[in-house]
Amino acid sequence: MLLQQLLGQWPALITLCGLGVVARLFHNKYGHGIAEVPGPFLAAYTDLWRFCLVWGGRPEKAHIKLHERYGPLVRLGPNMVSVSDPAALKVVYGLSAGYVKSGFYPVQQQAISAKGDLLQGMFNTTDEKYHARLRRSVNNAYAMSSLVHFEPLVDSTTVEFLKQLTERYADKPDQICDFGKWLQFYAFDVIGELTFSKRLGFVDRGVDVDNIISDLERALFYFSVVGQIPALDKLLLKNPVRIWFSRMGFLNATSPVAIFAKTHMAHRLSGAIQEEEEEEEEKKATSRKEQPTRRDFLSRFLEAGQKDPAFITPERVLSLTSANVFAGSDTTAISLRTIFYYLLKTPDKLKRLMRSIEEAEKTGLFTREDKLVRWAEANELPYLGAVIKEGLRIHPAAGLPLERIVPKGGATLSGQFVPPGTIVGISAWTLHRNAQIFGDDVDTFRPERWLDDPEKAAVMNQFLFSFGGGARTCAGKNVSYLEMYKLVPAILRTFDIQLADPNKEWHLSNRWFVKQSDFYKVYLYCKAVSILLVLILGI
Repeated sequence: MLLQQLLGQWPALITLCGLGVVARLFHNKYGHGIAEVPGPFLAAYTDLWRFCLVWGGRPEKAHIKLHERYGPLVRLGPNMVSVSDPAALKVVYGLSAGYVKSGFYPVQQQAISAKGDLLQGMFNTTDEKYHARLRRSVNNAYAMSSLVHFEPLVDSTTVEFLKQLTERYADKPDQICDFGKWLQFYAFDVIGELTFSKRLGFVDRGVDVDNIISDLERALFYFSVVGQIPALDKLLLKNPVRIWFSRMGFLNATSPVAIFAKTHMAHRLSGAIQEEEEEEEEKKATSRKEQPTRRDFLSRFLEAGQKDPAFITPERVLSLTSANVFAGSDTTAISLRTIFYYLLKTPDKLKRLMRSIEEAEKTGLFTREDKLVRWAEANELPYLGAVIKEGLRIHPAAGLPLERIVPKGGATLSGQFVPPGTIVGISAWTLHRNAQIFGDDVDTFRPERWLDDPEKAAVMNQFLFSFGGGARTCAGKNVSYLEMYKLVPAILRTFDIQLADPNKEWHLSNRWFVKQSDFYKVYLYCKAVSILLVLILGI
C-alpha cells in the first residue's frame, strides 16, 4: 500500500524537481545582476559550461575569441565575468582595491600532513590580512636585492645542465634531445638549489625524480577544472569522509608536492649542525663585514620563523617551500620553452640576438671564463630583455582569468556596473592581445616592439600581466627573471640548436598553466664544432 502511494506521487515529485531546476536556472541567469553582460548562452545558466571548457584543455583560445566577439566583458558563468579592458587592471588588482581572491584558489590548498591538515600559502589564501603578514615575513627572500646571493646557486645548476646536454647530445646527430623536457628538469633543479642548496636530481639523472612532474600535472588538471565549480572540492579531495579516514590513519592525505618538499627539506636540515659549524669557522676566517655564503630560501624562511615563531611555524615553512616547488618550476620552464620555441621558429630574431651577444663579447662585457653570463651583464643586453618580455607576452604561463570578487558597493568596469559579489577576472592571454596596447601584430613574436619606442614600451610594461598584478603579484617574479636572463645566453653561447622537424608545431594544453609539448626534438652542436665546420666546409 505504501509503495503504491509513493509510486502514485512520482509524477508530482518529478514535476516539483523540474520546477526547482527551472527556478534555479532562472535565478542563475537573472539573479546575479549581470544579465546584460554578453556571453555564451549556456554560460549564463550553469558553471558546467566553463567546467567543460577548461576540461577541454584550451580555454584561453575560447576566451580570446569570446572577447573578440562580445567585447571587453564576457559572461563565463552565472556569477563570473571575464574582463579584457586594460583600464580595469588597476581597478581590480590595484593596491588596496578591496578585491579578494575567489573560491578558485582554496581548491589549490593541499594537505601537508597525513591527517589531511591544510595550510594556506601566499598564493592560495583568500585572506588578505593573512597574505599581507605572510608576505611581509618573507618578502626579503624574494626581493631583487637577494638575486646577488642566489646567482651562485643558479650557476651551479646551469654548469651541470650544460655539461649533461654536452655529454648526452652535443655533436651526435643520432641523438635527438627533448629540449622541452630538459628545460623542465633545469627549472626544477634551480628551485631545488635556491630552496635547499641542493639540486633535486633532475638534471644529473635526466629523469622525473619521484614522478613529481607527473604528480604536478595531475594536480594542475584537478585545480583548473574543479576550480570552476569549487563546491566540488568538498565532495572530492576535501570531503569530510576522506579527511576523517586520514585522521584515523586509514589513508595518507598528504599531497605529493608536500611529501616531495618535506623529504628534501629534511635532507637539507639533517646537515644543519654541520653547516652551522662550517659557517662559524668561515665567519672567524673572514671579515665581519662579509655575509655568510649559505643564504637559500629555506635559511631565510627559518630566520623569519626565529623572528616570529608564533606565526612562521614549521608547518608554514613547509608550506612556503612547497609553494616554491609547485609554482617556481613549471612557470619558469614554460617561459623558457616559449623563448626558445619562438627563437627557433623565427631565425631572424635568433640571429639578431646572437649578434648582440657576440658584439657584447667583443667589447669584453662577459667576465667569466666559461659560457655563463652574470646577472649584471645580461641586463646590459637590451635585445635579450626584449626577447624575454615578448616571450612572456605572447605565451603567459597562467592560462585562466585571475579571479577576484567585486567588493561592497560594486564597480563600474568598461562602462558597465558590476554588482558586489560578482567574480571578475583578467587573463593575460586576452589582455596581451590588446592591439591598442601592444600593436596590431599581437599574434606575432616581435621583440622589437619593446625597443622601437621607449614611451610605448613603458606603457606595455604597465600591462604585462604574466606575473599578475598588485599586492598579489607573483612573489617569485624576480627569481624567474634571473633564471631566464642567465640561461638563454648561456645556452646560445654554448650550442647551435637545430630543430629536428622545423615544420612541426608544438602542442599546448591549458591545465591552469599552459604547458607545451611535441616540438622540442632538437639537435645540439657545440659552438667550437660549428665554427670549425664553417671554416672547413664553408657552411
